[in-house]
Amino acid sequence: SAQIADLQQKLLDADNGDRAKQRWDSIATILEAKCALKYLLGELVSSKVQESKLQSSLLQSQTSCSDVQKMLMEERNHTAELEAEFQNKILVQEQQHQEKVNQSSWKSQ
Repeated sequence: SAQIADLQQKLLDADNGDRAKQRWDSIATILEAKCALKYLLGELVSSKVQESKLQSSLLQSQTSCSDVQKMLMEERNHTAELEAEFQNKILVQEQQHQEKVNQSSWKSQ
C-alpha cells in the first residue's frame, strides 16, 4: 500500500506538471494571452522586488561585517598596546628587583 500511495503521488505530481505545461500550450485567444502575460509580468515584478530586498539585506550585512572587522582591529590594536605596556612594567619591575639584589649584595660585601 505504501508503494501504491507513492506511485499515486508521483502520478499526481506528473499530472500537475503536465497541466501547467498544457495550460501554457493551450493559450488560444488574445484574452488568454493577455492574462498569461499579466500573470508573468506580476511574477517578474515580484521577483524584482524580492531581488531588491535581498540586495539591500546583503548591503546591510556587508556594512555590518565591515563595522565588526573595524572594531576587531581596534580591539586587537588596543590589546597589543596593553600587552606592550604590561611587558614594559614587567621589565621595569625586573630591573628594580635586580638593582635591589645588587645593592644588598654590595652591602653584604
